[in-house]
Formats: sequence, structure tokens, C-alpha cells
Amino acid sequence: MKLRIASAALMVAALSLPAFAADEFYVVQDVKTKKCTIVDKKPTDTSMTVVSPSGTIYKTRTEAESGMKTVKVCTSN
Repeated sequence: MKLRIASAALMVAALSLPAFAADEFYVVQDVKTKKCTIVDKKPTDTSMTVVSPSGTIYKTRTEAESGMKTVKVCTSN
């Protein structure tokens, strides 16, 4: 019985993880090349910096693409 409960819990966890995976998008700029890109994880190293206004976190990639068009450092390149 415990094995069934444990395996059921693992199945639920495995199926729900992708739903939480990519619901945050950031507009970032490479420090060296000055090229802007969209990433689904907040950069933790110093080679990339978040350039969206006030560190905006976008819910979809489409929102991030629209937001990137309004960021001055991304449109001036």
C-alpha cells in the first residue's frame, strides 16, 4: 500500500513539474556583445544583466518579445 501511494505521488509530481517550469521570462543583455535575448531563468552570473524596465518578469515569451522592443538598449543595437 505504501508503495502505491509513493509511486502515485511521484507520478503527480512528475506530471506537474513542466507546468511550473517556464512561466518566467527575462529580457537580458550580454555584457560583452551587448546583444539582447530572452531567457526563461534569471541570470545568476555577471555575463548577463536583466535590462527590462524595473526588472520586469514576463509571463509568456510573446510578452517578453514585445517588452524587448521597448527596451532602449535593445533597440539601439
